[in-house]
Amino acid sequence: MNSPVIEILAPRYEIAWYPWAVQYFFLVALAYCSVWLALPGLLFGRNGRWAATARYALLAAMTTAICAPIALLADLHQPLRFWHFYAHFTSTSWMSIGSLLLPPFVFAVIGLAWLVWREPMLAWRERQDWTGRIARIATLGGWQTPHFAVRILAVVAAILSLSIMVYTGSEIAVVEGRPLWNTIWLPPLLLTTGMMGAAGLVLLLNRVAGPWDAGTDRKMLGVITLFGLLTAGVVLMWGMEGLFVEGSSIAAAIDSVRHEPHWRNTAIWGMLAGAVLTLAAGLMLWRAGWSNKPKILGPWILGLVALHMAWMARWVVLMHVQTVQKQTAGYSEYIVGWQSSGWGGVIGIFGLWLAVILIIDIFVPWRAALGGSTGEPRPAPLSPNQGVATHG
Repeated sequence: MNSPVIEILAPRYEIAWYPWAVQYFFLVALAYCSVWLALPGLLFGRNGRWAATARYALLAAMTTAICAPIALLADLHQPLRFWHFYAHFTSTSWMSIGSLLLPPFVFAVIGLAWLVWREPMLAWRERQDWTGRIARIATLGGWQTPHFAVRILAVVAAILSLSIMVYTGSEIAVVEGRPLWNTIWLPPLLLTTGMMGAAGLVLLLNRVAGPWDAGTDRKMLGVITLFGLLTAGVVLMWGMEGLFVEGSSIAAAIDSVRHEPHWRNTAIWGMLAGAVLTLAAGLMLWRAGWSNKPKILGPWILGLVALHMAWMARWVVLMHVQTVQKQTAGYSEYIVGWQSSGWGGVIGIFGLWLAVILIIDIFVPWRAALGGSTGEPRPAPLSPNQGVATHG
């Protein structure tokens, strides 16, 4: 007797999340991780060892926190419908919960940056040019910034950043229809790669924006090394659960992409790039002389690779996973176009971030915050031997 043949028809679902979502998850991770990198310097002030690092980390947090919600609104396809989250709130939806958590976090970061940058802006109030006029408006008076307010708001921003970390990771991990998302290891992976990306961004700002600080390089190389190892641990635990826990979503996820060469090549590239980045950062940290020179290219390259790792992790998680049909019923092809919902949007958000950071660099003396230097040339003291003034 012949066994009956049962055919299962699986519908082809269109891509739901476009590259805008990758930009949002990437930028918001940089924002909340940069808050954590800035926190020691903000709590201990200008006399702390993290003061210089906090200047760059706060700049990174401020700019990415501004741009991240814009990418999120673009991913809604109809940005003006964002009010639906508030008019039809669903307590069981992480997207609805996130709509309540994201605005306070963004405003806390902006308020924190304003309090920290306001102090050096007070010195610009006496200028008679357009920067002085802007400073007189932005500082809201000549009163001195209370340091305890900076510390309190820094702690508030750090607490809110924890909520953003939980909501962004859970928003993806709760999707049971996709085994590649439905795992407890996804939120830790987004966290560890986000910390590597934030440290890479601070490395780049330290090298490009100046004044260069050797201690910041060493601290960020240490962060990349530590979280590179933690990322490897998360990936290892993810794989171990898939191999040894029968019936787990991870086992189904591994089985769904086992015979797909594109996934295999991506996995190999990710592991090699992460291993090289972690080893190179650890080696440069161990050989301190390699990172103590402002013109050496090593930290530049490692910063870019760290940002690449953080961005690619989210691209694979959000975009590649959507090409695997639900319930692993085959694959669908997705070609990223150059329209606004494709590479045009990716480039546009990066361009927006550059525009924001350039505007802040022009109008705000952020380098002078927390006891830093404005970077403007100042006359050196008179030399007792020469009796003339020199300029540094």
